[in-house]
Amino acid sequence: MDRQTGTFCKDAHEVRKMGEQKHWYLVAYDIRDDRRLQRAAKRLMGYGSRIQYSIFRCRLSDRQLEKMRWELEKELAKDDDLLIVGLCNACAERVRKKHRTPHGLSDLSLLK
Repeated sequence: MDRQTGTFCKDAHEVRKMGEQKHWYLVAYDIRDDRRLQRAAKRLMGYGSRIQYSIFRCRLSDRQLEKMRWELEKELAKDDDLLIVGLCNACAERVRKKHRTPHGLSDLSLLK
């Protein structure tokens, strides 16, 4: 427990510093146009880490989430899809990624 904030948040110092608590999100998109796809990926690179070609893991405050969502909505067309899934800390830590090597898939590794 953090004495100054009275919270049980693992990242209590981050809550004080930023004024807002951050949460984990899995962001996935299906964008049919290559140009829009590249612009959306570039925007997401500033918010989180790429897990797969069109899937990112992001740690965001509510304000950052809304800003990211607003920026992505400007890039999307009617036939594009966007999925944002909230993750608890334990689930976010268990997200695994398979790495491709010239010899096939390697073991699953945890993202940190």
